[in-house]
Amino acid sequence: MPTGSKTYEIKAGGGIAKRFSAALQKLSSPLQPRVPEHSNNKMKNLSYPFSREKMYLYNIQEKDTFFDNATRSRIVHEILKRTACSRANNTMGINSLIANNIYEAAYPLHDGEYNSPEDDMNDRKLLYQEWARYGVFYKFQPIDLIRKYFGEKIGLYFAWLGLYTSFLIPSSVIGVIVFLYGCATIEEDIPSREMCDQQNAFIMCPLCDKSCDYWNLSSACGTARASHLFDNPATVFFSIFMALWATMFLENWKRLQMRLGYFWDLTGIEEEEEHSRPEYETKVREKMLKESNKSAVQKLQTNTTESGNEHRPEERNSGVYLRATGKALVRKSRQNEAPFERCESSLEVISFGDILQFREDTELKGMWKRNVTEMQGVEDDEDKLTWKDRFPGYLMNFASILFMIALTFSIVFGVIVYRITTAAALSLNKATRSNVRVTVTATAVIINLVVILILDEIYGAVANWLTKIEVPKTEQTFEERLILKAFLLKFVNAYSPIFYVAFFKGRFVGRPGSYVYVFDGYRMEEASTATGCAPGGCLMELCIQLSIIMLGKQLIQNNIFEIGVPYMITVGRVSVSPSHAPRVSVIQFGFVTLFVASFPLAPVFALLNNVIEVRLDAKKFVTELRRPDAVRTKDIGIWFDILSGIGKFSVISNAFVIAITSDFIPRLVYQYSYSHNGTLHGFVNHTLSFFNVSQLKEGTQPENSQFDQEVQFCRFKDYREPPWAPNPYEFSKQYWFVLSARLAFVIIFQNLVMFLSVLVDWMIPDIPTDISDQIKKEKSLLVDFFLKEEHEKLKLMDEPALRSPGVGDRSRSRAASSAPSGQSQPGSVMSSGSQHTNV
Repeated sequence: MPTGSKTYEIKAGGGIAKRFSAALQKLSSPLQPRVPEHSNNKMKNLSYPFSREKMYLYNIQEKDTFFDNATRSRIVHEILKRTACSRANNTMGINSLIANNIYEAAYPLHDGEYNSPEDDMNDRKLLYQEWARYGVFYKFQPIDLIRKYFGEKIGLYFAWLGLYTSFLIPSSVIGVIVFLYGCATIEEDIPSREMCDQQNAFIMCPLCDKSCDYWNLSSACGTARASHLFDNPATVFFSIFMALWATMFLENWKRLQMRLGYFWDLTGIEEEEEHSRPEYETKVREKMLKESNKSAVQKLQTNTTESGNEHRPEERNSGVYLRATGKALVRKSRQNEAPFERCESSLEVISFGDILQFREDTELKGMWKRNVTEMQGVEDDEDKLTWKDRFPGYLMNFASILFMIALTFSIVFGVIVYRITTAAALSLNKATRSNVRVTVTATAVIINLVVILILDEIYGAVANWLTKIEVPKTEQTFEERLILKAFLLKFVNAYSPIFYVAFFKGRFVGRPGSYVYVFDGYRMEEASTATGCAPGGCLMELCIQLSIIMLGKQLIQNNIFEIGVPYMITVGRVSVSPSHAPRVSVIQFGFVTLFVASFPLAPVFALLNNVIEVRLDAKKFVTELRRPDAVRTKDIGIWFDILSGIGKFSVISNAFVIAITSDFIPRLVYQYSYSHNGTLHGFVNHTLSFFNVSQLKEGTQPENSQFDQEVQFCRFKDYREPPWAPNPYEFSKQYWFVLSARLAFVIIFQNLVMFLSVLVDWMIPDIPTDISDQIKKEKSLLVDFFLKEEHEKLKLMDEPALRSPGVGDRSRSRAASSAPSGQSQPGSVMSSGSQHTNV
């Protein structure tokens, strides 16, 4: 029962910070959703995990509304998971029944209709009006209401997505500035001007054998000028900024996570005891039978049969509806359903008043105690499956993952072969010869995109199957392993063609007169050719590849699939796991950070997508999908480690993109080591080597050359000795100089950015100072409160025994109810949620 009505004040920051926060809140008031405040920013109640043994601590004004919907559904789910089924092979809980196809699903119901014309308002309708519509895209998310309706896990996901979207705003602004800088300085770029100068007349070597003629470098003027938009000095500083941006984003998320945890009473939450998965229990039972431990199994069956209960829930339309809780069980249509009737015992005793009476019901109490205790032979902390039992599953996982990674690489190689053969075929026709580069590049990227979208769906299903054959013991372990497998496979699938263009394309092709051939007569992809990169460098094609794949995945997979598929579902509504929701956004986070040096506009397109994605996900959760089970958690779990790993890996990838893929380092080397006047005049000529056309292999010379004069030397992009040198066509000293400079840049860039990231991490504390102080204050007040209660209890016990019978009964009742929370009485139910206590 309530002990008082006092609350403690949350101290806000003083001085400038307080005034700035007040001004910012006033300015952002039009952007705030019109929902009731679920967390008072100035006053806070003490909270303590609910226990029936300490009923006197809580401010219970109305029993039916004391628990919110998320907590009630969580209690129901726990009871459903712990209810043993006596005639279904002693199956433990609703999850086992679903796994055995006795029920199709079990899920909490939504609170009424979201589009009802009545004036009565419910949380679902409020979420739809203020959150799940595209018309309110400019408003902040009602995170507290999301948490109240869907639980902490989904609330944290949308809080993370909202913070990520808001952090994309400054990165988008800087990215647009970098792009505009490239547009403003395109006329001042000396190398592109030299490449476009018709008087220079750089005669390039043929792009293919026989059918291709010599060509002028000035014909690639357009691609050279376009490359400067992304390959300019500003992209280097933007890469450093994005590395620090990723660190600041993760640090601010940790702070927001702690702030939400404080207001949502998650700071003192302990890890709940997880029950074994049904598949794990089945595997253990099979092992026990193989080892002839039938006596233990028979005893378990006998004791569980005796604990049967005759209560039956209300049946409606081939399903079971738990009237007091709003929990629905969708039952399979089976001819023989009688053996499973006793699985449905005691499920209707869920309301708060019934929970209080649950303890007094000796029959239910005994059944509960026996059901939980007797299953401990399967659900104890010890893992009863050894590495020998799991070895076939691990071996299958290892072989399957290797096979799928090899399959992805094989598809990338297949696209390379397509580019080579298509370019060779188009070069034979004079009408299509001029558009070979555009045609081959565009079609190859589209093929890559289609393959990525198809393999994404296949790899998701395969990752789920591989995780199941591992037989993880708990749901948390299952989710972590599934997330790791799915992310690894989708990471390789999405980024393998981009990594190929960035770091491998055009680097192992040989030289004129000594090309590398994939098949007989088909030359390997070459830099500065129709099948290779544009004359301006591979960074332009990397930008094209990245933009099409990123935009294609966002447009087709994230929006069209997610909008269209739910409307195609006519039978039932699917559910979604809150642990898998961030997967698409994490892949997008990789696109934004890993190769941002080649595509500064990536944050802009990510921001535009996320503005739609937030409302799209909200609409799915509120209107299209089944209401998921409320899950109480302190953080986003393994996703934070994945994001942190991507952030660190992005430093390395961007260092190599700038050093290897772009011309930033060769330009610096030429300007400060080989230029006569300290400018880039003569840079294009410096990067082109000579080749004596008389040394072309027989049968590879151009047929019917259109050049008026006879060509003696053609040029190709590389640092090699000229034909008249003592060691013709060997790598020149300029090549080794540039290579050394590139490696030195990678080392310096990586260590500098890593140092700055660590410095930012150190400067930004993980826990806000005000939240840390309030947590300490709350703990101190809670200790004082318990000491006061214990002192009052002792005073009541020391009073003279000569009192009225009613007073003595109340004293004894209060003393009995003050048992320690860690020693629950038999038959007790302890909520995993925390309820407020007025002090």
